[in-house]
Amino acid sequence: MPVHMKTRRSMAVRGQSGFSLMEMMVSVFIVLVIAGTTMTAIFQMTKTESTIWNRTEMHSGVRSATELLQQEVGQAGRIALPSAVTLTAAVAAGTQTVTVSSATGMFTGEQLTIDTGAIQETVALTNVVSSSNQITGIFTNAHASGAAVRVQGGFASGIVPTSTTNGSTGSILKLYGDINDDGSMVYVEYKCDTAGGNLYRNVMAFSAASKPAVTTSQILLNNIQPNPGGTACFTYQQKTVGADTYVLDVAITLTVQTQEKDLQTNTYQKETKALLNVSPRNVFDVWELASGGVTNRVQPMPASVTNLLP
Repeated sequence: MPVHMKTRRSMAVRGQSGFSLMEMMVSVFIVLVIAGTTMTAIFQMTKTESTIWNRTEMHSGVRSATELLQQEVGQAGRIALPSAVTLTAAVAAGTQTVTVSSATGMFTGEQLTIDTGAIQETVALTNVVSSSNQITGIFTNAHASGAAVRVQGGFASGIVPTSTTNGSTGSILKLYGDINDDGSMVYVEYKCDTAGGNLYRNVMAFSAASKPAVTTSQILLNNIQPNPGGTACFTYQQKTVGADTYVLDVAITLTVQTQEKDLQTNTYQKETKALLNVSPRNVFDVWELASGGVTNRVQPMPASVTNLLP
């Protein structure tokens, strides 16, 4: 057989022989190393994404809760009537009962501004009959039918002081007023239950006959934890002028933990959010008026709110 034919046959045999056992083992080892590295990276990425998701959910929840708290504390103490009101009959000077276009939202003790111009005056109501739209008070001036009836100022106790019977505490924040700026006054309680792990928000009309029981539907934030150093959820800066105590600032501190354990540390992640010096601007305004001797814009706590405090 010619030499060149033998060479070609030898090369063909070698080409069909495949990998040796050693080459195969090296190849498998390299594949396993690459696969292992890839799987480790994927697993680590999964744990990292879980950590980020846990923290995002926790941060989003506590941020939403504190933003609502900040908004409602700032609005507390605002007084309003749900609609424009006028006298529907003329009224003479003296103690009089008069019909108005609507007595909705009015209460005994409320100080109303009657009329405009030189005969404008503030009248404290001694009685209100909402069903017949009648109010009673002591009028210094006579007023014609159609005279405007307005309410001005704000509630001294828009944030219910801790000194009030059944008032606010370190774990329960009580406030009321036209919180939603829609003319309808409401009473709101925030309950920070670190033992049960929930922050509750209980809201009702300021004239409600009774306070509804706290239910799971009122949970604003779950996974609440005790604050570092035993700091209360709510602390208050209070000032007294005359017989009234005003809450001028509220500090809000909330500690929460993640819903699930961190896959990397096998522990719950925690976050403490603190809002210092959240000012109820309406309460602050009437405190300034009272400090300057102006008391006919300082509105008293309605009896219906007093009944909701316990």
